[in-house]
Amino acid sequence: MDYSHIDQPFLLQFIFYPRKDFTPCAKNGFDLSVAVEGGVSISCRFYLGHHEWPWILFFHGNGEVVSDYDEISSFYHQGKMNLVVADYRGYGASTGTPTLTHLAQDAHVIFKEVQEELSRRNLRKHLWVMGRSLGSISALELAYHYQQEMKGLIIESGFPSVVRIMFHLGVPALGMGLEKIDQEWMERIKKIFLPALIIHGELDSLVPLQNAKDIYQSLGARDKKLLVIPSATHNDIMLVGFKDYFKAIQEFVEKTDGIGK
Repeated sequence: MDYSHIDQPFLLQFIFYPRKDFTPCAKNGFDLSVAVEGGVSISCRFYLGHHEWPWILFFHGNGEVVSDYDEISSFYHQGKMNLVVADYRGYGASTGTPTLTHLAQDAHVIFKEVQEELSRRNLRKHLWVMGRSLGSISALELAYHYQQEMKGLIIESGFPSVVRIMFHLGVPALGMGLEKIDQEWMERIKKIFLPALIIHGELDSLVPLQNAKDIYQSLGARDKKLLVIPSATHNDIMLVGFKDYFKAIQEFVEKTDGIGK
């Protein structure tokens, strides 16, 4: 996917909101620094609940960092799921400057390195990939390219292409031919046959619900579910729909855990 038309400083300032916050790793976890190119590394944090539990590779939302999930990870553990959260360039302890091209390319390196780290530690290697908001770009990228190597796809508060969000927010990018990127991503999504769970807030004004519906309807997967959290917006979806949110993720992982073994 060619993001060069978007990877311009005057556009990227509307897309990325990096934070450098970082906390020491919790006792039940470990950190991994993934080298993505010379002098640039991405911080990933593994939250281990039990060595036999399945792993979700999680790409967080904009303005978030891995250490934001130090407490949230415990909710995944309650559902007998392990969590590994990946940052982006310029976020948390990661170096470099974020661009859409790097976001997509780095996801491939992170995926492979996470698999290798799990193998080195004799932990379960099969992964579910999950993307929240901005993280849906990375999650969809991996789901399209590595369908045979992962168990399922989860998209929360996500979108089929960043172009739609740019237009929705009024980012000054008209006349740049960006519709082609949107069309290409819709075609890619049609070729994703992984089991999928889509979660979205009913009242999300930042990423309107129609984005989730478009992903759900376009996915090539037969095994797919759309969960709409009533009254939830973009940033309170986990709080408002706490019970249904984590129940859906747990049931989805349990259901797909036996597929493709």
